[in-house]
Amino acid sequence: MAFRSLDNGLLEAHERPKKVPKLATAVAAKLGHRTSENTEPAMTPMAAEQSLEYLSSEDLKPLKDPDAKIMNLLNELDSKDWTKVCKALNDVRRFALHHAHLLLPILEQSLLVIVKAMKNPRSALCKTAIMTATDIFKSFGHLLMSLSNETVAFDNMLLQLLLKASQDKKFVCEEAEKALETMVGSITPLPLLNKLQSYVSHSNLRVRAKAAVVISNCISRMGFEVIKEFGLAPLLQISADLLNDKLPEAREAARSIICSIYLGYLKTANDDSKNDENGDGSAAARLWHELCSFNLPPIAAVSVEKIVLQ
Repeated sequence: MAFRSLDNGLLEAHERPKKVPKLATAVAAKLGHRTSENTEPAMTPMAAEQSLEYLSSEDLKPLKDPDAKIMNLLNELDSKDWTKVCKALNDVRRFALHHAHLLLPILEQSLLVIVKAMKNPRSALCKTAIMTATDIFKSFGHLLMSLSNETVAFDNMLLQLLLKASQDKKFVCEEAEKALETMVGSITPLPLLNKLQSYVSHSNLRVRAKAAVVISNCISRMGFEVIKEFGLAPLLQISADLLNDKLPEAREAARSIICSIYLGYLKTANDDSKNDENGDGSAAARLWHELCSFNLPPIAAVSVEKIVLQ
């Protein structure tokens, strides 16, 4: 039996090779960073996002010194640190809710920042921007359509809200839907309808559906005279197209629009007791048939007509 050479025995303790430091430790030491156990680790983007607090409008208190704060607000919104931008957006919300007169001169720049933040892939920043849009609508909704400088910014914001309401991230989607609901309640319906009209033919079927829902909500808040001012023919054509849409949400919105037009039209025509001599609804059916036939191709007219006569 061969014996192993003693030279291959264990090395003495003083002869053992020293462990090579880990790369991260070596780099940190070279850069002068502390690596002791007491060193607080830097917060990862994911941890920062999870720690971000979403404040409701009711929890946003007035600023103690708004005049001084407004001077540096745009610089804070332009920060490269997304967490600082979130904080600045919450300050925009405070200005909108409690110090609107100070925010108005920089409203256009603020809208541009909000839209930019909505496009950001970081969900926390996107949601904060959408919440900011909601509070902007609450305070400036009655002005957004009349301020020419804000029109382009508003158009971009509307598109982003429709896109975010159409995406799969539930908490972003729900926040965008809330913003759209607030928008409908805050902005004059007629100019808003003019903005929304193009989106019901958008290439993204989800955007079409969300736009249809917003139009339906607008119509339900409008008197028939305002509906006529927008135009019965365009609304019937929009509804007829949406009835054939792939998404149930779009088709349901189309039915709601049709019912609103039908009720308003027959009310102004004094159909019930005055026009319906037989009391069987024949006069109402005739008026509705004439309206649909006059404004739509035959097949589309039949589809729209039967929605309220089923």
